[in-house]
Amino acid sequence: MSQALLGLPLIVLLAWLTSSNRRRFPLRLVIAGLLAQLLLASVLLKVPALQNALMLINQLVLMLEAATQQGTAMVFGFLGGGPSPFQITEPQQSFVLAFRALPIVIVFAALSALLWHWRIIPLIISVLARLLQKSLGLSGAISVGGASSVFVGMVESPLLIKPHLRTMSNSELFMLMSCGMATVAGTVLGLYAGILGSTIPAALSHILVASLISAPAAILLAAVMVPPDRTTPAPSVSLTSPYGGSMDALVRGTGEGLRLLANIIGMLIVFVALVYLADRALSVVPVSGEPLTLVGVFGQILAPLAWLTGIPWHEARTAGELLATKVFINELVALLDLAALEPGDLSARSRLIMTYALCGFANFGSLGIMIGGLTAMCPERTADILRLAPRSIWSGLLATCMTACFVALIL
Repeated sequence: MSQALLGLPLIVLLAWLTSSNRRRFPLRLVIAGLLAQLLLASVLLKVPALQNALMLINQLVLMLEAATQQGTAMVFGFLGGGPSPFQITEPQQSFVLAFRALPIVIVFAALSALLWHWRIIPLIISVLARLLQKSLGLSGAISVGGASSVFVGMVESPLLIKPHLRTMSNSELFMLMSCGMATVAGTVLGLYAGILGSTIPAALSHILVASLISAPAAILLAAVMVPPDRTTPAPSVSLTSPYGGSMDALVRGTGEGLRLLANIIGMLIVFVALVYLADRALSVVPVSGEPLTLVGVFGQILAPLAWLTGIPWHEARTAGELLATKVFINELVALLDLAALEPGDLSARSRLIMTYALCGFANFGSLGIMIGGLTAMCPERTADILRLAPRSIWSGLLATCMTACFVALIL
């Protein structure tokens, strides 16, 4: 507990050391942000009624997994979870990620579009945006953009406030980027919960809570790194349904999910390949013992940050490598690695803490997606976007680690 308590101010300090203006420190927003995270973590993780509600959501996800497997088994046969035509001697080798785990993204995307059309998601976003305005003193489009990042991706969230991107301050633009990097989209909740389901009880509820707590953390740290110099007036943001009906929402949502699935597969192939090439390049460096690897080197560098979240020092190297995997490949591979760890590698408590630390899009692949999306939406801010976007990986990583600190303090 003392580590995590020490970690909170030190994470703020790390953000301040990389600030664009160290003379301007948003003390009020930092205090409000820390209190908001503490309140959210305490309520979501300790109130029995909310815990029961989150467990119910987790049961619904398990039902969706089973429903998705019915579809994949029909389309892909035994590769998608259907009966095998021959005896399988090594079941663990028969699990194919692209056919078994990833297709739930399509189902989630279709259902998300349907819930958007039924105005369930817009209602939740409106409530969260109002809470951000009241608790953190935010004004302008960032309230809606930050709140929506909990449910939609880092491109879809700015799309909701596209008309206001041109007039947002640099600080607000960076807050928007940081929220996208510190949270995960609703379309991948089921995928990540399925990956961690065998090792983390009620995995989906923890992933959802992680995004809810990380949103104010991202705003806090973004304000420290790029201090506010002005605010924009609160916009009138339309959250009306873009769909012509429920069937239109399902059809278009399915198409969006299919594109997302292809993007995930492509990113996995490319970034795993790039890390492999980097490892081969590092292997020529003359060192004694095991050859150098990209994840190994940065795992050592990030081990102290993992320790600050409440991980014991003898487990910090393993946790640091998971953080490095998240940054240089993506959070999906990091979560797969977390689920595949041997029981002695990390304790049950450390696995839970790392679940929160890994639940964010802060990686180089996401950076490319975000830059491409934002520059297309607001080409006149291209220079600002290119200058600020790379720093959002750092703010997003720090935000999820700050969330992990609160979890270590409360659980």
